[in-house]
Amino acid sequence: MGRRLSPRRAKSSVSPGDGWLTGQLLVAMPQMQDPRFARSVICLCAHSADGAMGLVLNKPLPNLSFDELLKQLSLDPVPPQRRIRLLAGGPVEGGRGFVLHTADWETEGSLRVTGDVALTASVDILKAIAGGGGPRQGLLALGYAGWGPGQLESEFQQNAWLSVPPDHGLLFDADPDGLWRQALAKLHVDPALLSAAAGHA
Repeated sequence: MGRRLSPRRAKSSVSPGDGWLTGQLLVAMPQMQDPRFARSVICLCAHSADGAMGLVLNKPLPNLSFDELLKQLSLDPVPPQRRIRLLAGGPVEGGRGFVLHTADWETEGSLRVTGDVALTASVDILKAIAGGGGPRQGLLALGYAGWGPGQLESEFQQNAWLSVPPDHGLLFDADPDGLWRQALAKLHVDPALLSAAAGHA
């Protein structure tokens, strides 16, 4: 992983209220066949006519700790005063890092996902967190999930996903192992009752 976390950004000029799904959580339907996304919960960080980009929230990153990442990036202090969780954010550009975080801390280049959640792809935020500052809550994802123009809409028509309004508990506090069921529970949905014919919420 290089010095910069900055990824090639998904094209997006959308903001909450444009009618797109930016900021929503995508919850994989039980029949999702793609093993990369089976039982996944994804925070959709950008969605427009140009496509979509999101971060998988319930796949912990194996074999790498926050302390080890700081060492790789030559960032101090190690050990850090604060730590955040590391996740495998998706199959695209797995060496690029994104911090999804509360919007009480932002820097140049931060992308506002919702009114109180932002996305930052700069090492500045890691420096701030390691030093004991930074946003109140956050998580670091390596890689992302991406969709081309119209692709996500098509997957919704195929009943691949449900959409769930986000909250900080689902985004930052939930146990990754239980997040899929917890997100469905917010819709009052029993996974056992879902079928391939179910529509999106």
